[in-house]
Amino acid sequence: MEKTILTLEDLDAEAVSFVNLLKPNPESATLVTLSGELGAGKTAFTKAVSRTLGIEEAVTSPTFVLEKIYLLPEGRLFKRLIHIDAYRLEKGSDLAPLGFDEFMQEASNLILLEWPEKVVGALPAPSKHIFLTVLPDGSRTISYA
Repeated sequence: MEKTILTLEDLDAEAVSFVNLLKPNPESATLVTLSGELGAGKTAFTKAVSRTLGIEEAVTSPTFVLEKIYLLPEGRLFKRLIHIDAYRLEKGSDLAPLGFDEFMQEASNLILLEWPEKVVGALPAPSKHIFLTVLPDGSRTISYA
């Protein structure tokens, strides 16, 4: 499925639709990977998802700290949102010091991982893979696999 995103409001609406269709994996964390060039909107989509999930604190890119963990409000399908940016990682084993394997064992975790191609050898199959592409007019396409 592919959709065109013209505005930030469209991105927010897409995040709401995405979250409403997302179901937790009963056996492990729900892993969602986000791919796209720099500036494609991976972090913007993550921010929109976090707002949809009820996170009130500012969500920023974890490019330099590599990961950020947010507790979700009571009553949500997930207990934690874990946002990982693998852009600065060189290989899959670089995920281990971040506690990735432990996070994946908790079915109540939702993990949004940017730049999965940097660590592909260490990743299980994602529940969803999202591709964001910038179009010449500045709009974006979002597609799901």
